[in-house]
Amino acid sequence: MKKRDELSKDTAEVPESGLSRRRFMGAAALAGVAGATGLGTSIMSREAFAAAAQEAKNKIHIEPGELDEYYGFWSGGHQGEVRVLGVPSMRELMRIPVFNVDSATGWGITNESKAILGGDQQYLNGDCHHPHISMEDGRYDGKYLFINDKANTRVARIRLDIMKTDKITHVPNVQAIHGLRLQKVPRTNYVFCNAEFVIPQPNDGSEYSLENSYTMFSAIDAETMEVAWQVLVDGNLDNTDADYTGKYAASTCYNSERALDLAGTMRNDRDWVVVFNIERIAAAVKAGKFKTIGDSKVPVVDGRGKSEFTRYIPVPKNPHGLNTSPDGKYFIANGKLSPTVSIIAIDKLDDLFDDKIELRDTIVAEPELGLGPLHTTFDGRGNAYTTLFIDSQVCKWNIADAIKHYNGEKVNYIRQKLDVHYQPGHNHASLTESRDADGKWLVVLSKFSKDRFLPVGPLHPENDQLIDISGDEMKLVHDGPTFAEPHDCILVRRDQIKTKKIYDRQDPFFASCREQAKKDGVTLEADNKVIRDGNKVRVYMTSVAPTYGLTEFKVKAGDEVTVYVTNLDTIEDVTHGFCMVNHGVSMEVSPQQTASVTFTAGKPGVYWYYCNWFCHALHMEMGGRMLVEKA
Repeated sequence: MKKRDELSKDTAEVPESGLSRRRFMGAAALAGVAGATGLGTSIMSREAFAAAAQEAKNKIHIEPGELDEYYGFWSGGHQGEVRVLGVPSMRELMRIPVFNVDSATGWGITNESKAILGGDQQYLNGDCHHPHISMEDGRYDGKYLFINDKANTRVARIRLDIMKTDKITHVPNVQAIHGLRLQKVPRTNYVFCNAEFVIPQPNDGSEYSLENSYTMFSAIDAETMEVAWQVLVDGNLDNTDADYTGKYAASTCYNSERALDLAGTMRNDRDWVVVFNIERIAAAVKAGKFKTIGDSKVPVVDGRGKSEFTRYIPVPKNPHGLNTSPDGKYFIANGKLSPTVSIIAIDKLDDLFDDKIELRDTIVAEPELGLGPLHTTFDGRGNAYTTLFIDSQVCKWNIADAIKHYNGEKVNYIRQKLDVHYQPGHNHASLTESRDADGKWLVVLSKFSKDRFLPVGPLHPENDQLIDISGDEMKLVHDGPTFAEPHDCILVRRDQIKTKKIYDRQDPFFASCREQAKKDGVTLEADNKVIRDGNKVRVYMTSVAPTYGLTEFKVKAGDEVTVYVTNLDTIEDVTHGFCMVNHGVSMEVSPQQTASVTFTAGKPGVYWYYCNWFCHALHMEMGGRMLVEKA
């Protein structure tokens, strides 16, 4: 029998109508499963694939004026933002700046956003991976969305009523927040996040030693956004998820070898899923049984080795995704360098922590699915959907049948494999991380698009694909090009998100503006005036389409100028902007919002400011002048 790579070469030049190399690879992957398990399966033909897509197409068409059934929140990857899409239309509705600078809204330019980003300490980049929505009793409550920044070790919180970032936390003692998930039960008290890279503890510039280098599992208080506690672990943490009791969280963990080179990180056949006993950790911290590291005041407990706080369950090999089934029964760890996923029974974890069973006794199945399993999602009907990165496929399989097969029954647990384009990473089914998983839609985030879209140069878009999973067969119904590596997404019903149409005048988002106005004796809703305080000038103005309440003011060159704009319009969608020409100043001011921006007045002359959000038939006429005099 020929080796696989030799067979691939034989089929590389087969015409489109025949067996292509890629279709062969899919068949080979299935053959591998069949050979290992004694099971049979099939691949949809090209004709059946096209017919299925045509049948499902009507479901994704949203007529003008109609609304999507779901909100989709996408991580913005290297853009450092969150993107809001309607599903199933896949129309982009909004971009929420988080770790980036956005001149449309003024994020990273306005005083309010700079305060959230950290003022002069802000970074100009971000790497967003995992967006997740707060929960009450395992169901989305629509209050907050949390997102990580792997590049600069931060976690942000977005208020979903106004779709604005309101808190950003820098996580101490670690580097590169990667996996992020939320406590599901009784509510989202904690945001759990994995730091991926090992660093010296403390990382204070003293001589580097691998023996003293570790990473940590962190818990952030969801309301205060302060780091509540951290757990030292062995290995490099990857992805994480929580159970439906509030007692356990689990994380995949690679590099059990403690290597610093690529080859070294792949030596062991098994790495770990680290299970964290949240109750024990919280109790120890409350009792003062912790230490602190360096200048940080965050409580740290030791979860290395045989610890009361952790258990290290061996799983193959360099595991990646970690996903909790919506029935709350299983943690599923995806093998990445193994064709398997490992199913961990959550109801066995009490006995594991009480040392009544062995570590591998918690594994109830380890089905072989294909090459490069990365992430698993669920339909709420007992089926799981796993991305196969190397095979460029999604594998639909049945959890109960996989367990039966593990116990010796001759049963086919694989239901279908569907080609996706290409190299899928995360996937996400509608409502899948909650108790309400409804099994309607599956989004697959493919890392490469190659031949799927018009060529745009060496840097290609990526490809978000929408799959109908409401029936027995998966049906690919939509390709969507997207920029700069959105990493993951989450789908929630539209009724679970309650947004404001206009701002409340007492909204905490611009509380600092109200405080300063009070000190200056200014009524934001009525006054248009200039206040000089030495070389600092505060300019207060209102706006009502199509005019500013103040159309001219004077300052001196080099003055520190702060402009406060209050939008008095009360009609939704009448957003104003403020853009000061040649000063790097631009911001959005939505109905009933106050926004402020500080800048240094340039050289003497006349500078126009104008409304940069189209608001009225006379929008072009909405402007004013800053007169800069010599100092």
